[in-house]
Amino acid sequence: IRQEAITFANCTMQSEKYITVREQAGEQVMIHMIDLQNPQKTEKKPITADAAIMNPMAKILALRAGQALQIFNIDLKSKMKAYNMPEAVVYWCWINERTMALVTAGSVYHWSMEGSSEPVKMFDRLPALQASQIINYKSDANEKWMVLIGISQAQDGSNRIVGNMQLYSAEKQQSQSIEGHAAGFCQFTCQGASEPSTLFAFANKGAAGAKLHVIEVVKGSAAAGPFQKRAVDITIPADAAADFPVAMQVSDKYGIIFMVTKFGYVYVFDVETAALIFFNRISPETIFTTCVNKQTGGILGINRLGSVLHVQVDDTSIINYLQGKLNNIDLAMKIAARAKLPGAENLYSANFDQLLRSGQYQEAAQMAAKSPNGVLRTPNTISKFKSVTAQPGQQSPLLIYFSKILEDSKLNAIETIELARPVLQQGKQALLKKWLEENKLECSEDLGDLVKQVDSNMALSIYLRANVPAKVIHCFVETQQYDKILVYANKVGYSPEWTQILQNMVVLNPEGAVHLAQMLVNQESGKLDLEAVAELFLQRNMVQQTTSFLLDALKGNKPEEAGLQTKLLEINLRAAPQVAEAILSNGMLTHYDRPHVGKLCERAGLYQRALEHYTELPDLKRVIVYSGQMQSEFLLEWFGNLDVTWAVELLKEMMAKDLRANLQICVQIATKYSEFMTPTTLIKLFEEHKSMEGLYYYLGAIVNFSQDETVHYKYIVACTKVGIMKNDFKELERITRESQYYPAEKVKDYLKAETKLVDPRPLINVCDKHDMVEELTQYLYGKSMIKYIEVYVQKVNPFRTPQVVGALIDAGCEESQIRSLVMSVRNMCPVEPLVAACVKRNRLRFLLPWLEARLDEGEQDPALHNALAMIYIDTNQSPEKFLEQDKYYDHKVVGAYCEKRDPHLAFVVYSSAGGKCDEEAIQVTNDNALFKAQAKFLVERQDLDLWGKVLTDENEHKRALVDQVVSTALPQCKNSEAVACTVKAFMTANLPNELIELLEKIVLRADSEFAANKNLQNLLILTAVQVAGAGDLPEEHKGRVMEYINRLDKFDGLDIAAICVSENLFEEAFVIYKKFDDKPKAIGVLVENLADLERAKDYATACNLDTVWSSLAKAQLEASKVTDAIDSYVKANDPSEYARVIDAAHDAGEYHSLINFLQMARKKDFGTQEARSVIDTAMVLSYAQIGAMSELEEFVSSPNLANIEEVGEKCADDGMFEAARMLFSSISKHDKLASCLVRLEKYSDAVEAARKANFTRTWKEVLIACVKAEEFRLAQMCGLHLMHIPDEIEELIKVYERRGYFEQLISMMESGLGVEMGGNTAGIYTELAILYAKYKVEKLMEHLKLFFSRMNIPRVIRECERHEHWTALCFLYVHNDEADNAALTMMNHADEAWEHVQFKELLLKCANPENLYKAVSFYTEQHPLELNDLLCSLAKKDGLLDHSRVVVLMKRKMALIKVYLEQVQVKDMKSINEALHSLYIEEEDYTKLQHSVNTYTNFDAIELAAQLEKHELLEMRRVAGALYKVNKRYSQSVELAKKDKLYKDCMMTAATSADSELVEALLRYFVEVEAKECFAAALFTCYEHVRPDVVLELSWRHNIMDYAMPYLIQVTRQYTSKVDQLSAESDKHKEAEKKAQEANEQQAG
Repeated sequence: IRQEAITFANCTMQSEKYITVREQAGEQVMIHMIDLQNPQKTEKKPITADAAIMNPMAKILALRAGQALQIFNIDLKSKMKAYNMPEAVVYWCWINERTMALVTAGSVYHWSMEGSSEPVKMFDRLPALQASQIINYKSDANEKWMVLIGISQAQDGSNRIVGNMQLYSAEKQQSQSIEGHAAGFCQFTCQGASEPSTLFAFANKGAAGAKLHVIEVVKGSAAAGPFQKRAVDITIPADAAADFPVAMQVSDKYGIIFMVTKFGYVYVFDVETAALIFFNRISPETIFTTCVNKQTGGILGINRLGSVLHVQVDDTSIINYLQGKLNNIDLAMKIAARAKLPGAENLYSANFDQLLRSGQYQEAAQMAAKSPNGVLRTPNTISKFKSVTAQPGQQSPLLIYFSKILEDSKLNAIETIELARPVLQQGKQALLKKWLEENKLECSEDLGDLVKQVDSNMALSIYLRANVPAKVIHCFVETQQYDKILVYANKVGYSPEWTQILQNMVVLNPEGAVHLAQMLVNQESGKLDLEAVAELFLQRNMVQQTTSFLLDALKGNKPEEAGLQTKLLEINLRAAPQVAEAILSNGMLTHYDRPHVGKLCERAGLYQRALEHYTELPDLKRVIVYSGQMQSEFLLEWFGNLDVTWAVELLKEMMAKDLRANLQICVQIATKYSEFMTPTTLIKLFEEHKSMEGLYYYLGAIVNFSQDETVHYKYIVACTKVGIMKNDFKELERITRESQYYPAEKVKDYLKAETKLVDPRPLINVCDKHDMVEELTQYLYGKSMIKYIEVYVQKVNPFRTPQVVGALIDAGCEESQIRSLVMSVRNMCPVEPLVAACVKRNRLRFLLPWLEARLDEGEQDPALHNALAMIYIDTNQSPEKFLEQDKYYDHKVVGAYCEKRDPHLAFVVYSSAGGKCDEEAIQVTNDNALFKAQAKFLVERQDLDLWGKVLTDENEHKRALVDQVVSTALPQCKNSEAVACTVKAFMTANLPNELIELLEKIVLRADSEFAANKNLQNLLILTAVQVAGAGDLPEEHKGRVMEYINRLDKFDGLDIAAICVSENLFEEAFVIYKKFDDKPKAIGVLVENLADLERAKDYATACNLDTVWSSLAKAQLEASKVTDAIDSYVKANDPSEYARVIDAAHDAGEYHSLINFLQMARKKDFGTQEARSVIDTAMVLSYAQIGAMSELEEFVSSPNLANIEEVGEKCADDGMFEAARMLFSSISKHDKLASCLVRLEKYSDAVEAARKANFTRTWKEVLIACVKAEEFRLAQMCGLHLMHIPDEIEELIKVYERRGYFEQLISMMESGLGVEMGGNTAGIYTELAILYAKYKVEKLMEHLKLFFSRMNIPRVIRECERHEHWTALCFLYVHNDEADNAALTMMNHADEAWEHVQFKELLLKCANPENLYKAVSFYTEQHPLELNDLLCSLAKKDGLLDHSRVVVLMKRKMALIKVYLEQVQVKDMKSINEALHSLYIEEEDYTKLQHSVNTYTNFDAIELAAQLEKHELLEMRRVAGALYKVNKRYSQSVELAKKDKLYKDCMMTAATSADSELVEALLRYFVEVEAKECFAAALFTCYEHVRPDVVLELSWRHNIMDYAMPYLIQVTRQYTSKVDQLSAESDKHKEAEKKAQEANEQQAG
C-alpha cells in the first residue's frame, strides 16, 4: 500500500481485528481489508467510495460515497443496509458492533444495524466545535454518555492546537463544552461497590500546561461512597514542548489509561488515582488512529509511516515495577487485584494477617476474597477465620468471608464444603440449591456425599457437575431414571459394571432393566457380558424379554457369539416355535449349532427349517418325505444347494414314496436343475419309474432351451405316446416343425414305424425340414396319400414342388397328373429348380403351358425367360424376334446355348446385353471372323476399356480390326463423341502414325463434317501437344502443333495455351495468347516461363499497359533488378507492392530510387492508413540514410503518418544519432532523446531530457554516462531521482563503487536525505549506513543512533559484521531485539564492545540460556569482580538461571560467587546449600553454617554431619550433633556431645528422642562420671521417659538420693493423684449402680 494512502482520512482501525485502507491511483480506487489476526489473508477490492470502515467484530464493511451510505456483509456477499444522508458526513466510526456514529457539520447521528432503521439524531453540535476538525467520537457501554472531540488552531497567534469536546448526556439530553484533546469512558468498580461506575477521563494541553481529569458520570452501587474526582498534571518532555494528546484508550482489564500524543509518546495512568505509571516515546511519527486490543488489554496504533504498533502491559513484571521502581505498594495491590496478576502475594498475605489481628473481619474477608488469582483463598485462611470467635450477636467471620466471595465469584471445593456443613445442619437446603443454580459453588464428590444424606436429587445434580460417574449412575438407579443412565455414561465416556447394575434393576423394574440392556448392546458393544445378562433374565422366566435382548445383542452376527445364537433359537423352538421361525426367516444369525437346531426344528414340526439345517443324507431322506408340508418355492431353492448325487437320491426317494403326490414338484426340481443333474440322468430316473407323463412335462420344459439330440428325440417319443393316449398330436406337430436339434433320420424312421400315428403331418414336417421330400413323396405316393402331396405343395411348402415333381416323374406318375399338380401351384413354385428338374429328365416341353401362363402374368424371372428362349430356339418359333424384344432372359446363358446352334444369334444376344457380355461378343466375332460387325460394335460402344482390350499387341486380330475402323466404321459414323472416344482409344494404344492419319482425315479435310467442330479441333491440337510433349513424333511431323495453331481457329485458345505451358511448349503458348489478344498472360509467359526480361520489356513498351508494366516490375524485382523494377512500377503507377519494394531497396541501398517510388505512392494516396504509415516511415528513413537533413526536417514537420519513433530507433542503432535526435525531438520522445544526447556527449541536455521523460531506465542510462564522464553534479541530479525507488538503489550504488567514486556516492546519498524519499526511506538510510561502514567509519555510529528505526537493520548488521565494527554491531543487535547475538559479540570482542551495565540488561533478554553460562565463564576469566553483580541481576528473574549449573561451572572458584549464592539460597536448592556449606566450613564461619542448616533442609545432612564430626572447632562439631539430632540419629548426637562434654545438648537430645533406653544410658553415664548435678537435671529434662525403679536403683547404689529426691517427690505426687482419681471414679460407678438397682426394684414393686 502506498504511503500516500496512510492518512487519517483513508486509514481506519476500529478494533484489533481489521484495518481498512482506501488507496487511490488515478481514477482507480482500491479498498484494502487487512486481517490483523492473519495478515496473509488481506483482501483488496476495487470499490468506488470516498471512505470505508470495518465493523469492530464482524467482517462487515461500511462505505461512504458523497452522502450515500451502505453496509455490506463481506462473507455473505450481501448488502445489509443503505441510506442517503441529508447532509455530508464529516466523521464516522463504530461505537460498538451494532451501532455506527455519523457526525455531520451540525449534528451527531446513531445508525443501528438491526432491522431497517434509519440514522437517529442524538444531539446538535455546539458552536464551540463548529470550526474544529473532528478527530474522535466515543460513547460509554450503555450509550448514556457521549463525547465528540475536535481540534483547531488557537486564535491568539501562538499556533497552539486547541482541543474542544462536547460531552452529552442522553438521559438529561444536555451538552457541556469542555476544553480537551482526548477522552475516553470506562467501567470501574469502586471500593465497596457491587456495580461498576462509569468514569469519564479526558486530557487537555492548555497554555498553562497539560492535565488529566477523571470524573464519575454514572454512579455504581448507591451504598458505595462517591468516586473521588482526580486532576493531575501531565509531564511534557522539554524537547517536545509543542506536544499535545491526540488519543486516549482505557483498558478495563487493568484499570489503566493509555494516552498517545502528537509526537509519538505514550503515557500510562491508573484510572482510580490518575497516578502516572509509565511514559515513553514509541514512534518518531504521529500516531493518527488507535484502538483498544481487547485480547491483551493493550492498545494498537498506526503512524504515518504505516507501522502498526502494539503497546501492552507485561503481566510478569508490572507489579514488581510498581513495588520497586515506583514504590507504590497500594497501586500494585490494586492493579494485581483488578487484573489478577502475580507478584503481590506477600503484600496481600501480610495485610490480611494485620486486619485479622486487629479485628477488622469485614476488611480481612474482603481482601481475602478479592486477592489476585485467589492467593489467599486457601485452607489456611479458612482455618484462620474458624479460629476467630464471633462476638455475640455478630455474624461469624467465616460466613462473612464466604459472603464476600459469593458477591461476584464462586467458592472453590474446600470453601463449598465448609459452607455446606453449617447450612445443612440448619436445614437450609433451599439456600444451598439456590447457590448451585447460580453456579456459586464448586461441586465435588465430597459435597455430593454430604448432601446425599438429606437430598438424593440435589446430590445427583452435584455428582453430575463434579463428574463423578459411578455415583451419578447409582443415583439414577435409586431414583429409577433408567433412560438417562446410558446417555450419561456415553456422554462422559464412563464404563461401569453393567451386569451388577442390571441385577439390581431387574428386581425393581424388569422392563427398565431390559430396556437398559438393549440400549447397552446397541451402543456399548463388547462391554457387556451378554451371556450373564441373558441368564439373569431367564432365571426370572422372562423368555420374551430375553429374546428381545438377545436379538438386539446378536444383530452383529459375530462368530464368537455362536453359543448365544444357539441358546436364543433353542429357547424359542421349545417355547415359541413361531418366534423361532421368524428369527430364522430373518437370516440375521448364521454361527449357531446347525445340526442341533435342525433336530429341534424337526421336533417342532418345522420340517422346512430342519432341511435347511441337516447336513447328513439319512436325516434329509427322513424329512424329505414331508415335502407336501413344505413350500414348493423353498424346495426348488433348497435343491439348488445340494450335491448332485444327493439331489438325485432325494428325488428317487420322493418318487418311490408317493409318485402321484410328488410328481409335480419332482418335475419342477428336475426342470430347474436339469443342467446340474443332467438330462440323461433325469430321463433315466423318469423311465425307471415308468412316468412317461413326468418325462413329457420335464422334457417339455427344457426342450426349447436344449440342443441335445437325445432330449429332443425323447421328447418327440413322449409327445407321440402322450398324444396317442390323449388323441392330441398338436405338440408333436409343433416340435417336429420348430425343433432344429432332433436326429432327423431316427425321428423319421420312428414316425414311419409308429403304426398308430394316423396323422402324417409330423412326418411331413421332418422330411420337409431335413430335405427328405423325395422319400416323403414316394412314401405318400406309395400309401396313396395324393391328397397330402397336393396339400404339401400347395399350402406347406410350394418351393419343394420341383423335388416333388421329380420324385413323381421318377415314380412313373402320369404327365397330366403332374401338369395338373404344377398348374395348381401356379406362381408359388420356383421356376429355376423346376426347369432344372425337367431338363435333367428331358421333360421340359410339357412345362410350356405353365411357362407361358407365367409370362402372361408379367413374371420377370430370368429362368422363366431362359426356358422360353430355349424352347423357341429348339422349336424355331421366331427366335430372333424374341431375343431382340425380350429384356429378362440371361444373355450369357442363352448366348452360350446359341453358340452351338447359330453364332449370329449368339452375337445378337451378346451385343444386346448392354455391355454385360462385351467380351463374349468380341470372342464370338473373333472366332467367326466377323470384324466389320466388331468394328461397328466397338465404335458405337464408346468404351475405352473395351478398346484397350482389343488394341493390345496380344490381340492377333488387331490389324484387321484397325483397318475396318479406319476404312468403314469411322467414316460412316456421324457421332462426334464416338469419334472422339475412338481417337482417344488410339492415343491410349500409342499408335501415333495411325492417330495422326486418322485425325487429319477427319478434321483437316475441307469436306469433312467435323472440320469446324471445336471439340475435334481441341482434340487434334491436344493430341499433337501431348505427343509433342512426349517427344515421340517422327521428324517429318515436328512443328505440326504450331501448324495446327496457325491453321485452325475454332479451338479454345486460352485453355490450350495453359496446357501448352504445362507441357513446356512456351513459344506455342505465347503465340496463342497473342493470337487471342491476352496481353497480361502473354507477358506472364515471357517473364515467368521464358525468363526473357529484355524481350518482355520490349513487349511491355509496345503494349504500354499498366498491368503489363506491373507484371514486368514484379519479375524484375524478383530478379533483384531493383532500379529497373522501381522504374517499371513508376511507369505502371502501381504502388501495391510497396512493402517488397521498400525491403528490396533497403537491402540494395537504392534510397534515391526508392524516394521516387514513395513520392509516386504518396501522390496516388494509395492504400489503408497502415499502408500509408509504412510508406511515410520508409520516406523518413530514406531521407535519413542519404543525409538529407533539410528534406527530413521539412517532411517530419509536415502532416505525415510515419512511425517516427521506429525510424529514430533504427537511426540510433545504425549510429545516425543526429538524425535520431531530430526525430525523437520532433515527437517529444524524451527517454530515447536522452539516450541519443548521451551518445552525442551533450550531458546537460540529456539530463533535461531524462527529467522530462522521468523513466527509471532513462535516469539510469544518463547517470552511468555522467559518471563515466565524471560529470558528478549532473550524475547527482540523476541519482536523486533514482534513490527513492527501492529496486534501483543497489544498482545506483554499484555504478559509483565499480569506478571508485566513494566520496561522490556518499555525498549524493547524504544530499538525498533532505528530499522527499517516497517509499524507499528505509532503503536510503540502510544503504547510507552500509556506505559509512565501508568507507567512512567515523560517521557510522552517529548515523545509526539517529536513524536506526528507519533502516533495514539486518542488512546493516551483515555489513558491520563483515567490516568488524563491533560497537556498531552490538548497537544494531540490541535495537533489532537480537539480545543473544549482541551478548555474544560483546563477549567475543570485549575490548571494543563490552560495557557491564548494558551487558547485564542484554542477558535478561537472551532467549538462548547457553549464552548466560558463556557469560559466567567470560566474567570469570575477564571481569571476576563484576561476576556477583551479574549473577545477582540474572537471579532476580525467576527461571532464567539454572543455579545448579552455575555451581558446577564455578566449582573451583566458588568464593567468587558467595554473595550470589547467599542471595539465591532462599530457593533451598541442594547444590547451592552444599556449595555454601563448603564455603562456610572452609572459612570456619559456624554462625552462618548453623543458620543455614537450621533454615534450609535440601542437602545431605548425614554427609555434612560426618564431615563436621571430625572438625577441630567445637562449634562445628556441635552443628554436627544438631544435624544428627534433626535426622533422628539421637545416639550419635549424644555420643558426640558427650565427647565434647556438652551435657545440656545430651539431655535435650535424649528428651527429644523419647527413647527410655537412651535416657537411662545417659543417666548411667552421668553416674559413672560423677556428674551429680547433670544427673538431677537429666531427671527433670527427661522426666516422662525415665522409669522410677531405675532412678531409685541408681541413686541408692551410688548414694545420690538427694539428687534424685525432687524426681521421686514428683513421681509420688503423680501416682497419688492417679489413685485418688480412680478411687473417686469407682465410688461414682458404685453409686450409679446402686441407684439403678433401687429404681428397678421400685418399678418391679
